[in-house]
Amino acid sequence: MIRLLINGAKGRMGKTLVACAAEDPELAVSAEIDAGDDFPAALADCDAAIDFTHAPATAAVAEVCADTGKPLVIGTTGHTDEDRSRIAACSQKIPIVFAPNFSVGVNTLFWLTQKAAEILGPDFDLEVVEMHHRLKKDSPSGTARRLAEILAEARGLSYEKNVLHGREGMVGERTKTEIGMHAIRGGDVVGDHTVIFANSGERLELTHKASSRETFAKGALRAAKWAISRPPSLYDMQDVLGLR
Repeated sequence: MIRLLINGAKGRMGKTLVACAAEDPELAVSAEIDAGDDFPAALADCDAAIDFTHAPATAAVAEVCADTGKPLVIGTTGHTDEDRSRIAACSQKIPIVFAPNFSVGVNTLFWLTQKAAEILGPDFDLEVVEMHHRLKKDSPSGTARRLAEILAEARGLSYEKNVLHGREGMVGERTKTEIGMHAIRGGDVVGDHTVIFANSGERLELTHKASSRETFAKGALRAAKWAISRPPSLYDMQDVLGLR
């Protein structure tokens, strides 16, 4: 039996994680932690931790896990470059699965996006469109950012320099080196992501739509079970699914 600490247990994803873990005979939730609780004390009686909280808190969570030798799964998004560096440093001591999305379907979308970019080549214009519920705080979503990163890597471009967030005014004709990014917020949408490859005479669209948070929760639980037996390193869901 693997004992899990759920950090962010009172949030939408935290509650879903607790419910899904209760249905898995290999797992037990030994600690449900949220803001104001004693995270280090609760971690002592767990085998691994799953973090779905807020980006500013994640690096400190990773450092506590690294100091105590506990594997960590991170589903929180919206991190700064400094946050990412601190998390990466912790992965030298413990296995960390750090992914913008734990859905099996979305990770298949990541793989398909890379292959499509390689096959279609530089003649196709690249756009990413994502939609989430009105309460989501970060934009673009971590999943959309990862999709744009995959496109940038396939084209030899830079996320920071070549991703264009929306368009307004006389921006001129679209360049061949830009990757369009468009974030929509409204209602209770769990998460929709579309990658568009557009050329003269044809267009390819790859779309994933999530209708339940259970798909993310079950993927994160799967990642926690996988991470328990891994050496220290920084992993993502592509590693968990064997898509590398």
